[in-house]
Amino acid sequence: MEKVIYLLWRDAQVSPDTFSHRLRSEVAGQLLALGASSVQLNLSDVDVQPAAGLRQENNRPLPDASLSLWLDSANGPARRPFDSVITAATARMAAYLVCESVAIANTRFPSTPGERTHGFAQLALLTRPPRLTHEAWLDIWRNHHTEVAVDTQDNFQYVQNLVVLALSHGAPRIDAIVEECFPPAAMTDPRAFFDAVGDEAKFQRNLATMMDSCSRFLDFDKIDVLPTSQYCL
Repeated sequence: MEKVIYLLWRDAQVSPDTFSHRLRSEVAGQLLALGASSVQLNLSDVDVQPAAGLRQENNRPLPDASLSLWLDSANGPARRPFDSVITAATARMAAYLVCESVAIANTRFPSTPGERTHGFAQLALLTRPPRLTHEAWLDIWRNHHTEVAVDTQDNFQYVQNLVVLALSHGAPRIDAIVEECFPPAAMTDPRAFFDAVGDEAKFQRNLATMMDSCSRFLDFDKIDVLPTSQYCL
């Protein structure tokens, strides 16, 4: 089984509501009918507007959605029918084969198929700084930063997707795609985000620890962050 993540851009002539509805209904249904074992949609929609302050857009424009597929094979001929369905519904797409690591499974607010997951899902698109070798970057991110992200935040799902291969022509360079789910309050309250409601000292400590850990393996002016609504189908 292989996981493919598609970053999706909406046609400006199509309204955000129409785009979201088409992806959740028509497109998801077609992909499942083609044989995808699972489909997940992450949509930048009206439900995450309160989290607009969390957006980081260093490589413009940010995608309007992401779509994850789990396929028996992501090889070109096997994937082509899925690509065609997605391309027909978008202005632009970029596809990536990823290796998925689930640091935190969502057992706290389990998703109901077809319904919006509780809270919101933050997508982070990461690139490796040239100052680090690939091996050093992976070691810091996976073997050291993971524990920091779990300990300092109120994330109830944490998925690390290492990009193995860009699958579509012209796909922007991305080395990893991170998915983290947070409770609704974290959209607007940094203390809720950093698991420190009512505790200013803990908030400052968690914030500092997280920023210090991120600075070890990321350049902050290269990160893209997109708050989304998650739908597991």
